[in-house]
Amino acid sequence: MKGPLSLRRERFYRKYGVMIEYPVPASVFTSPLPFSPATKVGNLIFVSGQASTNERGEIVSDTFENEFRRSMENVRRILRACGSDLDKVARVNSYVKNASDLPQYNQLYREYFKPPYPARTTITNCLGKVLFEIDVIAVTND
Repeated sequence: MKGPLSLRRERFYRKYGVMIEYPVPASVFTSPLPFSPATKVGNLIFVSGQASTNERGEIVSDTFENEFRRSMENVRRILRACGSDLDKVARVNSYVKNASDLPQYNQLYREYFKPPYPARTTITNCLGKVLFEIDVIAVTND
């Protein structure tokens, strides 16, 4: 008997002709919360929101710069596990707790993304314990 996930994936495949895959290997930390680090549909990779967490998924409070860099490395690790990287990112959603961090955010962003930049939305004055969170959509290398 097929489980609900298997049936959902099969229906999606019949309707759209592509599978929803969950390509992140066990070697990449996954949250105890109910979401996947990334899903893949065709050659698109959807990376869930990544914040300043360590390899056990524990929040690491730090300066804005250090939280930003830790979040970006989490995204990079997931993308590489899925056969992609930051230079294949097409869309970025960023969440910045304090609007006063926007100038530093833009400066740091330019270190990780180069022109032509991915499409981007940035929301400020949000978040709880962390200063920064990011989710992306990327393409695979294949």
